[in-house]
Amino acid sequence: MTDYVPDVQKYTDKVNTAAVAAIVKYCGNSLHDPDAAKVAATDPKELATIRDGFAAKKLGLSAGAADTGIKATAEKMYAANQKSRVTFYYLLAENTGTLGKLN
Repeated sequence: MTDYVPDVQKYTDKVNTAAVAAIVKYCGNSLHDPDAAKVAATDPKELATIRDGFAAKKLGLSAGAADTGIKATAEKMYAANQKSRVTFYYLLAENTGTLGKLN
């Protein structure tokens, strides 16, 4: 879990480590696969999976709210060639005001 905190800190001043741990737990073993541990923010299919999976099921977001949050997160992480899934999910929760749902 501590491996992900420095990457999240690149994008936000205060990191909720309990939320990071909850995301790591949610993602589980998929984080061990280099491809699955990254988000392809230009792939509409992947973004739809995030919207219908993590955003809807874990954060309780509507499709519209999730799409808005995903877009804002992708823009915030634009400069990163490889976007960490944990960081992307954390920033999505932060951008949509649902970070508290991860504790």
